[in-house]
Amino acid sequence: MVWRQKRHGMEQRMSEVEITTDGSCLGNPGPGGWACVLRCAGHERVLQGGVADTTNNRMELTAAIEGLRALKRACCVTVLTDSEYVRRGITEFLWRWKNNGWRARDGKPVLNQDLWEALDELAGYHEVTWVHVGGHSGERDQERCDALAAEAAKRAKREAAHALA
Repeated sequence: MVWRQKRHGMEQRMSEVEITTDGSCLGNPGPGGWACVLRCAGHERVLQGGVADTTNNRMELTAAIEGLRALKRACCVTVLTDSEYVRRGITEFLWRWKNNGWRARDGKPVLNQDLWEALDELAGYHEVTWVHVGGHSGERDQERCDALAAEAAKRAKREAAHALA
């Protein structure tokens, strides 16, 4: 399906992009990694990174953020994630958190507000569909992202240990 978006009175074709994401953490908190695979019109781009001290939820959010950040123009995007935290957060809870001054239902501050704000902004540039896929379900790109994110977390751990030595 080709989506069209009006810009300056003209219709433009929007590319269809699939982004598969995953995050990993060695301990929670601990060293973490994230990865995403972007697919568009037969092309593939793989991104990954790591952080010395983080949480799994932050890495799941970062994978989605970095995938969307890599897009250079408005696209019709399907984000596949094994994180219900990310999928439900962006599709069900975000509007409420924003309306409640970034407070959760219990009145406590929303965790990872900085990342939720970044994800909200980036998702706003695109037509995004958020799809939950089961972790370790055999979905090829999800399994690949899982391995890449774990690799990035291990690398972050080694680099942190090396920096302390």
